[in-house]
Amino acid sequence: MLIDAPSLYFRAYFGIPESAARTADGTPVNAVRGFLDMLATLIRTRRPDRMVCAMDHDWRPAWRVALLPSYKAHRVAPEGGEVVPDTLTPQVPMLLEVLAAVGITVVGAGGYEADDVLGTLSVTEPAPVEVVSGDRDLFQLVDDARGVRLLYVGRGVAKLEDCDDAAVRARYGVPADRYADFAALRGDPSDGLPGVAGVGEKTAARLVERYGGLDAILAALDDPGSGFAPGLRAKLDAARDYLAVAPKVVRVALDVPLPPMPTALPTAPAEPDRLLELAQQWNLAGSCRRLVDALAARG
Repeated sequence: MLIDAPSLYFRAYFGIPESAARTADGTPVNAVRGFLDMLATLIRTRRPDRMVCAMDHDWRPAWRVALLPSYKAHRVAPEGGEVVPDTLTPQVPMLLEVLAAVGITVVGAGGYEADDVLGTLSVTEPAPVEVVSGDRDLFQLVDDARGVRLLYVGRGVAKLEDCDDAAVRARYGVPADRYADFAALRGDPSDGLPGVAGVGEKTAARLVERYGGLDAILAALDDPGSGFAPGLRAKLDAARDYLAVAPKVVRVALDVPLPPMPTALPTAPAEPDRLLELAQQWNLAGSCRRLVDALAARG
């Protein structure tokens, strides 16, 4: 099980009111508590024997920005860095300490996003692999032949959608291995991807279904007999420069240099005394107990 940690801790932060999860001195721990409860639920219901949590060591890599300057530009804080709620930022180190005490591996890589780490692990770890995220871009990692599925938590872990290639086709009208091309055409305002002006989700899906990937679509654009409606041909022609770089931005890297790492999910905390100390210090006793119980139930 590969966990998109930023996706889950942002979701936890906004899903649990700060007033419902604080330490004795009033420090919010809603993101940590929610994340741990999500992990406990996933472990209890999916029963993985291996787990890695992927982190953003670079949430807006320079190589993606060089290709497409608008990439996540709307999320850059005035002083630089990502716009992150003030009360979420200090919770991330807390979460990492708890995960270390439990014995769950956390990994990131300089110059890459968590998505890229997840993508690389999805093709290098022995199958079956389940990727857990609320990020639509990760539909592209679904691979029935390799046994890679996306547990999509866009509506929460309790309502996760277990997605294979058929589920991606049913949802978007394209196979998983063409999702990146489809997303480049459609665009994604949350990532600063403009898409092709006037091309929405249905048109993007029809183009991918008829012609294949973007390379094939652009090749067909140069063929007068390819059957494009004049208006659509003009829209695509006007977006050639964007379409030349967008797929490279949207596609998840599958070749991130990662160190060897333990992936076995423990059945008991690696550092029980340290975990107890952190649970008491940050008022996380209930969440830590639920996580430990979920781990033990697999034993």
